[in-house]
Amino acid sequence: MTKTKFSTRYVAVCGMFIAIAYVLTLVGQLVPNVAGFLSYDPKDVAVVIVGFIMGPMASVLVSVVTSLLEMVSVSSTGPIGFLMNVLSTCAFAVPAAILYRKMHSQKGAVLGLVAGIVCMAVCMILWNYIVTPLYMGVPREVVAGMLASVFLPFNLIKGALNAVLTMLLYKPVVGSLRAAKLIEAGPAKTEYKAANIIVLLVVFAVLIALFMKLAGVI
Repeated sequence: MTKTKFSTRYVAVCGMFIAIAYVLTLVGQLVPNVAGFLSYDPKDVAVVIVGFIMGPMASVLVSVVTSLLEMVSVSSTGPIGFLMNVLSTCAFAVPAAILYRKMHSQKGAVLGLVAGIVCMAVCMILWNYIVTPLYMGVPREVVAGMLASVFLPFNLIKGALNAVLTMLLYKPVVGSLRAAKLIEAGPAKTEYKAANIIVLLVVFAVLIALFMKLAGVI
């Protein structure tokens, strides 16, 4: 793909990765939870790979749609779980995809994934501090005491595992897609248009509005 746009191939590839991400979500359901509610989510691997291939907007699209499917099918956490899923996955995948697009090499992929791990860990400390008391029904001080001992190591380990799986699976996946002529043979570059940025901002604005509604702020 030379541009981020809704071409037939773009939609086909994103649709395929939504299916893959959803299957990985079901696989993640089999992994025991940490601290009773934190669950390993392998769908991030599919989300970041599609971002490497198609650009960061594809990561956002696949993350949102997959999280919606999860919410209405197998999740028991409702809109709060949906919000946290999207925030966590996008915080990991979007920075990785952006850096990889600017530095299209193995080094760029590694730097992007490291940046994604850091962004996700920092982002989820903030959002767990804000949202988890609503979900668990406990005082915020209890959650604050878990940030460094539970949430931070969990997200770092989850991010590192997904980063390793991404590096192992990326080339075979790209090779298969090229053989099927779903993507072009050469390195892809993304044109960052104002419309793409606006769509991204709208998605996050909707998520923030959803959270504020749940929290009773609006």
